[in-house]
Amino acid sequence: MNPTANRVLAATGLLAVAVAGAWSLTARSQINAAPSWVPIGVAANGGGSAVWFHETSSRRVLACQTAGSPTAPTVHCATATMP
Repeated sequence: MNPTANRVLAATGLLAVAVAGAWSLTARSQINAAPSWVPIGVAANGGGSAVWFHETSSRRVLACQTAGSPTAPTVHCATATMP
C-alpha cells in the first residue's frame, strides 16, 4: 500500500472512533422519576366520589374527591406525607 492510502485509512479509522465515542456519551440509561401511584381505595356516595392513592417510595398519599353536578363536575385533590 502506498503512504497516501495508509493516511486515508488511518484518518477514516480515527473518525470512526471519534464518532463512536461521541455517540456512546449520549447512550445513557434514563431514570424514571415519575411517581408510581398505587390505588388504595375508592368510595361513592350520592353524586360524589373519592379515590385514594399511595406512592410507596416517597410515602405520599393523594386523595381526590369529585363534587358538583354531572354536567359541571369539580375535582379537589390533596396530598400528605405518611409518617
